[in-house]
Amino acid sequence: MAQPQAVLLIGLQASSHFSLAIQQQASFDCRICQLPTDQLVYDYFRWRMEDAHRNALNAYCYWTLRDKVVDPQTANDQVARLSVAQKNELLFQHGINFNDLVAWQKRGVGLYWRNVDHAGFNPQTQTPTISQRRKIHVEFELPQREHYTALLRDLLDR
Repeated sequence: MAQPQAVLLIGLQASSHFSLAIQQQASFDCRICQLPTDQLVYDYFRWRMEDAHRNALNAYCYWTLRDKVVDPQTANDQVARLSVAQKNELLFQHGINFNDLVAWQKRGVGLYWRNVDHAGFNPQTQTPTISQRRKIHVEFELPQREHYTALLRDLLDR
């Protein structure tokens, strides 16, 4: 199993890398967890994706109501009383099909290390070289369900 620091990025580092990648300021809350088994890692990250989806739906509903000149407390109270189906219907009535939104707006963004080839030149042998470098990869289209678990498994096996 990979060491926890290979799986979890500290919030500040994630924020700075993500900000550079999208060329806009971004910030993340930070969680550092000790997850002693691979299964706990899979469960945790799947839960975080589901939580991101739930939060995104709530936020879209909240801001849709706020755009209609509803005060913050009323908007919050109205969203809290709605089922998932009712939230989707609320958005649909305002021209938003939540299912058609881009994946990262619904499920979040993945940041992880990826090895990339780096071309170089060896001056001693006068030959071109290829080496591996680690680079933060920004994934805007995170897979779902078993494909997401497969991605996590692949990241843990590195």
